Amino acid sequence: MTTTTVSSGARIESVRERLGMSQRALARKAGLSQPTLSRIESGERTPKMSEIILLADVLGCSVSEIPEHSAVRDRVVCFARAENGSDMSGLRSELVHLIELDAYLDAYGVG
Repeated sequence: MTTTTVSSGARIESVRERLGMSQRALARKAGLSQPTLSRIESGERTPKMSEIILLADVLGCSVSEIPEHSAVRDRVVCFARAENGSDMSGLRSELVHLIELDAYLDAYGVG
């Protein structure tokens, strides 16, 4: 089995392009400079967690979807029975998002 690692910048760029948004527009809405966003997308600069939160909000995705490595995402295993046509991948994504947010808040002493 081959595992492909996708960088945080590539994830951000992919979502941004899927939404038809320019780098300049995303940077402006997230409160970043366009050159900073360009360096993040190209992999020259690792985004700070505060920047990931802003970018995820503007892009409409969860914080846990952006980082290349996630201490939570890589460990979460879900066991549940889907009913009424529920989407288990969506449930897992929401669960990981909430656990990531909790871990971030704990790291900064927010209870």
